[in-house]
Amino acid sequence: MVKFSAYSLMISSFTPFHSIILKNPRRFSRNIPFNHSTKSRVASYYQNVELHTEDMMGASRYLPPLFSVAPMMEWTDNHYRTLARLISKHAWLYTEMLAAETIVYQQGNLDKFLGYSPEQHPVVLQIGGSKLENLAKATELANAYNYDEINFNCGCPSPKVAGHGCFGVRLMLDPKFVGEAMSVIAANTNVPVSVKCRIGVDDHDSYNELCDFIYKVSSLSPTRHFIIHSRKALLNGISPANNRRIPPLKYEFYYALLRDFPDLTFTINGGINSVVEANAALREGAHGVMVGRAAYHYPWQTLGHVDTAIYGAPSSGITRREILQRYQEYGDSVLGKDGNNRPNIREVAKPLLNLFYSEPGNGLWKRKADSAFMHCKTMKSFFEETLVAIPDSVLDAPIAGGVPSGREDLFANVHDLLPPQYHAREEEALYA
Repeated sequence: MVKFSAYSLMISSFTPFHSIILKNPRRFSRNIPFNHSTKSRVASYYQNVELHTEDMMGASRYLPPLFSVAPMMEWTDNHYRTLARLISKHAWLYTEMLAAETIVYQQGNLDKFLGYSPEQHPVVLQIGGSKLENLAKATELANAYNYDEINFNCGCPSPKVAGHGCFGVRLMLDPKFVGEAMSVIAANTNVPVSVKCRIGVDDHDSYNELCDFIYKVSSLSPTRHFIIHSRKALLNGISPANNRRIPPLKYEFYYALLRDFPDLTFTINGGINSVVEANAALREGAHGVMVGRAAYHYPWQTLGHVDTAIYGAPSSGITRREILQRYQEYGDSVLGKDGNNRPNIREVAKPLLNLFYSEPGNGLWKRKADSAFMHCKTMKSFFEETLVAIPDSVLDAPIAGGVPSGREDLFANVHDLLPPQYHAREEEALYA
C-alpha cells in the first residue's frame, strides 16, 4: 500500500496563494499593456492599476489574469477547480457555463450550482442566457458567492445552446442585445464583467464585423474585457468538437483588436496548448492567455509550470503525493453531500485521471481506478487501492520538473498578417 507522507493540511484551511482580492475589483482598471518579461508584465500591471479607495476592502489583489483556464462544460466543475488550484496558485479559473435560468429556478439549491471553496480564488463565473430579466436576477443571486468576475458566454457553438437555447455564439449576431445584457449584468454586481466570444459566425466572419461587435458591446455597456476564441463558429450542425478544429485559427484578428481598441483588454484563446505557447502570445503583446483542454488533459504538465514560467514565482516544490493528500481531504468532505450518493467517487476522482499522463504506471492506475469506482466509498480507500500503480519516484517528484514543451514560433510573423485598421462608423455601428 502506498502511504501519504506526514504532510497533513485540511483543505478548508489551505490558502495556496498570498494575495487577497479587492472586494470590488471592478473599481480598478485592467487595461494594462504587459511587457515582454514575466516580472515586468506583473510589475507594469501594479504600476498602472487605478485604485478607488472608497470601495477598497483589502490591501492587495490577485495577480493579473495573464493565464486562465477556459470554462468547459462538464469539465471545469468544483472538483477540477479544486485540483487546479492545488497545482497552480495564480492561474485564473472559470466555472462551467451556467444558464441564468438554472440559477433563477434553483434559488433553493444554489450551493450546488454556485458554491465553491474560498481557496479557488481568483475564480470567474460564466453565465449564459438570452432573457434580460433572468440575467439580472441570476447575477444578483450570484453576488453572495463572491466570484471575482462575471463572464457572459457569446462563444459556445453547441446546438443545445446556440440552437434551441438561442444564446451562446448566436448572440454575436445581435451585439445590441449583448450590450444590453452586459449593462444589466454590470448593474447587478460589483465585480468586473467580461464577454467570451468567437471571431465570427458562419458567413459573418470579416474582421470589420468582429470589430463592429466589440465596438457596439463596449460602447453600450461597461464591458472592457473580451476573451477572444480565434476561430469563427459554424452553426450548420457540426459538433462542438469540430467547431474547435475545422474553422481555421486567425490569431491576426486578435492582435488587430489590440491595435484598434487600445482602451480595452483582450485575452486570447484557441489552439494554445502549453505555457511555452502562452508565453509566446504574451511576448507578442497579448494581455492574457486562456488555455482549455490542455489544462484539463495535462494538468501537471500545463498548470504545473504556470506560476514559474508565466508569473515568475518560485516553485512551490509541491509533489503529486502532497496534492493528493489535500485532495483526499476535500473529496471525502464532499462525497454524497447533494444526496442520493452524489457526488460519488467517480465524479470526485474524474479530474485526477489525467494527473499521471505519460508517467510510468499511468495505464495501470486508470484500470485500477475503473475497478475502484465500483465499490470504494471514500477517497482514502480509493487512493489506497489505486496508487500502488504509481512509482514513488513519480509521486514524490516536485512540481514544474523538466522543461515544458510547445511551439515558441506559434505567433511568428502574426503582426505581418494584420487586417486593415478598423474605423468605426459610430452612428451606423451603434444603431444598426
